[in-house]
Amino acid sequence: MKLPAVNPTQTKSWKALENHFNAIKEVEMSTLFSEDSSRAEKFTIKWEDFYVDYSKNRITEETMQLLLDLADEVKLKEAMASYFSGDAINHTENRAVLHTALRASASSEVFVKGENVIPGINQVKEKIKDFTQRIVSGKQIGFTGKPFTDVVNIGVGGSDLGPAMVVDSLRYYKNHLNAHFISNIDGDHINETLEELNPETTLFVIVSKSFSTQETLANANTVKSWFLKTGTQQDIEKHFVAVSSNIKKVKAFGIHQDNIFAMWNWVGGRFSLWSAVGLTISLSLGFSNFEKLLLGAQKMDTHFKTEDFKSNIPVVLALLSVWYNNFFKSETEAVIAYSQYLNKLTSYLQQGIMESNGKGVDRTGKPIQYQTGTIIWGEPGTNSQHAFFQLIHQGTKLIPVDFIGFAQSLYGNQAHHDKLISNYVAQTEALLHGKKKADIIKDLEAKNVAQETIERILPFKVFKGNKPTNSIFINKLTPGSLGELLAMYEHKIFVQGIIWNIYSYDQYGVELGKQLANTILSEIKEEKTSVHDTSTSQLLAHYKSFK
Repeated sequence: MKLPAVNPTQTKSWKALENHFNAIKEVEMSTLFSEDSSRAEKFTIKWEDFYVDYSKNRITEETMQLLLDLADEVKLKEAMASYFSGDAINHTENRAVLHTALRASASSEVFVKGENVIPGINQVKEKIKDFTQRIVSGKQIGFTGKPFTDVVNIGVGGSDLGPAMVVDSLRYYKNHLNAHFISNIDGDHINETLEELNPETTLFVIVSKSFSTQETLANANTVKSWFLKTGTQQDIEKHFVAVSSNIKKVKAFGIHQDNIFAMWNWVGGRFSLWSAVGLTISLSLGFSNFEKLLLGAQKMDTHFKTEDFKSNIPVVLALLSVWYNNFFKSETEAVIAYSQYLNKLTSYLQQGIMESNGKGVDRTGKPIQYQTGTIIWGEPGTNSQHAFFQLIHQGTKLIPVDFIGFAQSLYGNQAHHDKLISNYVAQTEALLHGKKKADIIKDLEAKNVAQETIERILPFKVFKGNKPTNSIFINKLTPGSLGELLAMYEHKIFVQGIIWNIYSYDQYGVELGKQLANTILSEIKEEKTSVHDTSTSQLLAHYKSFK
């Protein structure tokens, strides 16, 4: 079944939202709080170990009701049914979108073209479990009889960003195996990684659905050549495994069929960490923690499927994003996690969000006249407070911010954690209220600052406030809560795509540059020249002058 194709700007609720926006766009959130003592409670969702406070947004109850009306008018509920049931909602590629099936219970039934895919998923999970246990326990060894000490994931895009982010985010839970990630085709990067490794004790996981991705295959062949300086062709099958659907090419590389982990075309790369693409996660953290990650995502899936929209975390966050993107014309959203462990979260979300919803054509193939995908950026707090928060607080751009925090630290250093969370909470308060002229004058006068100086510096010390934030407070960073968090953002992406009437699960926009890169590479290798614009021709000539 096709997704509904409703132009959101032609709905009654959109037009009502436009009128409503004009009526409240200048309203101060501080005023809304002072007028309603129960505002925070009204706009907070408590679910499992999540506490999501979205009261510090430029919204009223009417705003939320109109946004919920919009969700109904674009037929979000019907679209969700297609999303979870295996319909080919990736319509342009005629594929289902079923990363949710990868974390469904073993007894579930999800059909793709009449076939229940759950048994196949369970079979791959069992293979991951068995392989992980053999490697981690030391039962499976390298070609010189030594147990493995290091695992190297070779992939790019979703085959790298997801596993790398999860392993880094959950390194508190890691075992003795050291995980490394090779993604960029930059030769300097790969050589730096290999210098740290011993070929006798290193396992390589090559992740490529087609086993033809240029960056991944170039890196895999470089690694293979490095390995063969010590081992033999026969030893490759002990040190290399693959996650791929192209069995023929994997076997030609030298990898034994028993070491090939299956992928499905109904799993998009940027949502694939839940599949065998997560093999390095399982190896680094242990299969039990990989399972907990999947279970956390499954819990969020259930919440998203069953919860009423008004208390549905992904739905509410998506609606707020649409509110700012399409009515306030905010082009970016910042994601600030108050945990250094989540250092790679924003990079991961950038692919998921911008590759999915960076579309300019609607589901009927017509050019879109309204804004779609948002630009995602951010760094962990408190580092980010000393970097770009100046722009968020006093700049000319309205930047909605998701603040992610954890109530409990992992190592139990309470003094540090108190300081961290005090910053987390204080920033949301500062962005809400700002600091007005009267308060600044009072502070400066208390410090006996000269009146002339006060008048001169006053404009520069004003904080307007009224800056929107969401506070996503989670009990503790665990494999389960990380799974919940990631699935939350996945479903937010889906809801936005439905509202914007776009196909979120193809990514044709990444293809053109790749095609041209292959053409230019052949020119560089063969010393020939094709017709280019003058800028491109000059760049090529400049590069060739160094060869």
